[in-house]
Amino acid sequence: MVSFSVADILIIAVFFLVLLFIGFYAARRTEDTTENFLLSGRKVGLLFFVLTNVSTWYGGILGVGEFTYTSGILSWITQGLPYYIFAIVFAFFFAEKVRSSSLYTIPDKIEIIYGKIPALISSIFIFILVSPAPYILMTGALLQVIFNIPLIFGLIIALIFSSVYLIKGGYRADLITDVFQFFVMFAGFIIIVFVSFESVGDFEFLVGNLPPEHLSITGGQSPLYVMVWFLIALWTFADPGFHQRCYAAKDGKTAKYGILISVIFWFLFDFLTTTAGLYSKAYLKDLTDPVLAFPIYADRILGSGLKGLFFAALFATIISTSNSFLFLSGTTFGNDIMLKFGFAKKQTVNFYTKAGIVVAGIISVLLAYFVQSVISIWYMIGSIFIPGIILLIIGAYYDKFRIDSKFAAAELIGGSASVIIWLTARPYVDEGLQFIEPMVVGLTVSLVIHLLGLSRRRFYSSSEK
Repeated sequence: MVSFSVADILIIAVFFLVLLFIGFYAARRTEDTTENFLLSGRKVGLLFFVLTNVSTWYGGILGVGEFTYTSGILSWITQGLPYYIFAIVFAFFFAEKVRSSSLYTIPDKIEIIYGKIPALISSIFIFILVSPAPYILMTGALLQVIFNIPLIFGLIIALIFSSVYLIKGGYRADLITDVFQFFVMFAGFIIIVFVSFESVGDFEFLVGNLPPEHLSITGGQSPLYVMVWFLIALWTFADPGFHQRCYAAKDGKTAKYGILISVIFWFLFDFLTTTAGLYSKAYLKDLTDPVLAFPIYADRILGSGLKGLFFAALFATIISTSNSFLFLSGTTFGNDIMLKFGFAKKQTVNFYTKAGIVVAGIISVLLAYFVQSVISIWYMIGSIFIPGIILLIIGAYYDKFRIDSKFAAAELIGGSASVIIWLTARPYVDEGLQFIEPMVVGLTVSLVIHLLGLSRRRFYSSSEK
């Protein structure tokens, strides 16, 4: 159990009050046009682009602590390195193209290139993919630990602090609150690493007290296991948040260099979180619940006040992602699902976006309460809905990889359906095949369908000649 002083509680309370103040202050300056509400007028400069892009990338901070505690630097190899690589690729080959399209969402681009049916399917997929449920759950669980309240109350409070200012201020409120949280999260982790180095021991302490595999790049896992995480990182190309921030940038160069600079800050923050995770393993040895590695380690080594600041940093890291995902959910609901299914008109997109924030929030609270496993939510949603959309997005911006509407719809449905079938059948197949990850199955099926679509297109192109 974590104990808090009055000073700690006061610091955490001040963090939440400042978060609300900044959110509502930003909301006062938001004009209620679609472009202003959804993308802050497409005027986001390089500094704000970088700060919000960095802060929204780390919502799963408790999972990072758990992964590092159990597997060492493999956490960085799988959760950091592949994302740097694909983010750099995205910056050079997609960022400027995405910005120049001047759209609002990924389904907008899918509709232009592949037609209405694939756009409708992708709208539903993305609405589920950007569910803030895992981040609402983490925030609620931390509130439960600190204030000793029932989880459901923690989830509701988490939703309120992630959403109320978004309904009034839209993307600008999301943007400004994320900038504030960027500084809080860096401050908290700099403090815990500095205190660890000064009071627990230097890097020789880590070498002497960590299991050898914790300092191995594979962490004792097979190369196939590492490869699967690199495949999962392909999600970068289909990340609605990346696309949203590129759409909102003032120009293509801002989007491109904003992502490249973000990679530097991701590396720095990953160094801090990985180091803190390694210290927690070396110092605490055998935790029964590694997901609490960061909170329990902070409780043991940080004094009054510093502990409160570190917990504020944990909240900042999570909420900066949960509010962004909530707004993405609302945008997808209003601009894509309601508009593309014919339930809304262009002039009512903002209203339905606000309604979507509420709908997504309620669904997230219910999902978090009944599942109560961040890893399970990530694994299930990511494995099912990512494979079918990645290749279509590449094709949307590069004509050589483009297929027709029917194959696009088949790829979306086939990629997801194959994962569901494998998840159902996996426990009953031969043990020698059970190591195959569901996402690998989905990506394979999507690739086969995509290649068939490309072959058909080339056949008809050659016939016309």
